[in-house]
Amino acid sequence: QLSLLEDAGFGGVLLYVDPCDLPKTTDLADKAFMVSLNSGGDPSTPGYASIDGSYRQNRLNLTTLLVQPISAVLAKKLVSLPEDTVQKDRCMHLQMPATGKKIISLNIQSVTTYKKISNVIGYLKGTVFPDRYIIIGSHHNSLNTYGGQEWASSTAIITAFIQALMLKVKRGWRPDRTIVFCSWGGTSFGNIGSYEWAEDLKRVLQRNVVAYVSLHNPVRGNSTLHPVASPSLQQLAAESQSFNCVEKAKCPGSNVSSVQIQGDSDYFINHLGVPATQFSYEDIRTSENSSFLSEALFPVHTTKTEELDPSFSLHETIAKLTGQVTLQIANEPVLPFNALDIALEVQNSLKGDEVVIPQLLAVASRLRDTAELFQSDEMRPANDPKERAPVRVRMLNDVLQSLEKSFLVHRAPPGLYRNILYRLDERTSQFSVLLEALEHCKLHQSNETIQAALSEVLNSINSAQVYFKAGLDVFEAALAGKK
Repeated sequence: QLSLLEDAGFGGVLLYVDPCDLPKTTDLADKAFMVSLNSGGDPSTPGYASIDGSYRQNRLNLTTLLVQPISAVLAKKLVSLPEDTVQKDRCMHLQMPATGKKIISLNIQSVTTYKKISNVIGYLKGTVFPDRYIIIGSHHNSLNTYGGQEWASSTAIITAFIQALMLKVKRGWRPDRTIVFCSWGGTSFGNIGSYEWAEDLKRVLQRNVVAYVSLHNPVRGNSTLHPVASPSLQQLAAESQSFNCVEKAKCPGSNVSSVQIQGDSDYFINHLGVPATQFSYEDIRTSENSSFLSEALFPVHTTKTEELDPSFSLHETIAKLTGQVTLQIANEPVLPFNALDIALEVQNSLKGDEVVIPQLLAVASRLRDTAELFQSDEMRPANDPKERAPVRVRMLNDVLQSLEKSFLVHRAPPGLYRNILYRLDERTSQFSVLLEALEHCKLHQSNETIQAALSEVLNSINSAQVYFKAGLDVFEAALAGKK
């Protein structure tokens, strides 16, 4: 939103969270909040690691706008309709009256400073595929009064998981693939720790990381379990949820979706094309709205975690789900990724879209056909211990590991993922880049943006189809050579 306002020539912005979008379980209407304007990493070293000797660009301000977050109560005083027009039986969004003007003086005195960000990284080396990594990402606190509950939950769960694994390690157990435990710093300021670490090790991570398991803000409510996974991991996430679901009332179904995940998974999803998953508890009300509440950091008091989960049963559930998914990815000879689910997700994203061209539908159909062949011809024998050959398993895993990299578009509109397999929210099933381009065309009376977006999506789907086909060809050549 800020990027669009800046492009439109606005000078200042008062940010507020509408009372209708605030969770009903918490009274935050009179609270101001903090929000980072940084899109990711050290803004003075865009695209490369912020290490000693790196050139630092002169970026005193992240935006030309004057930006100030304010409370919903103050926003209501400034822009709301008269009180007698508010309907008591339902929430009314704030809006300016039809007539009238407000003059606001805005003077922002931000001071840019450099501080050191620290990550804590540990690993448990694999015995069969030590050069393949599963990353578990949590984060530690970088603010004294903001976001205290989320980092505490994140740290508690990853610590409990590490302790459980160490009991197995002392008895001689080791995973097949390497598990990397990461506690990121600087998350609140634009995922600085994870971005800079990944930029520094980009070439290694591109080759070796097979999955990212996120523990960003895992207990932000206590009413609904909300699993999110990229398409290739949705089946695994659903199976883990069903297996661990003891309280059926809290686990009504395996409703795993691919929506944009907040936090430090961003670089791994959008720059490395790594399959990712996350389990979290949240309130139903907040899950129905956009993801902005995840970016707004409200002041919290120290007993917040205990109020949300006094018995820590929700934390225990998240730990079990996260642990099971991680161990399956780490230990199964063939990576538990589903190629066909990617093809189905692509076809679902094209349903009912008014701008889809015939070429898109045709290449999506070819992608599904190729994925079905791949799933049946290669996955089935590899998953059978009697037919499994180590060389073929390694080749197959190399293909599976990079299934989602084809869907990284060169550039995406502000606020949208470069990985087009992820939707903006759960209310829409279409590709977000196409929906955004359609809105742009309505405003500017031009179809140039929609044509560019259609080409991006077409090339991504075609690239994935060619990638699957090349995988099949490799296996056919290997079989011919063996004969």
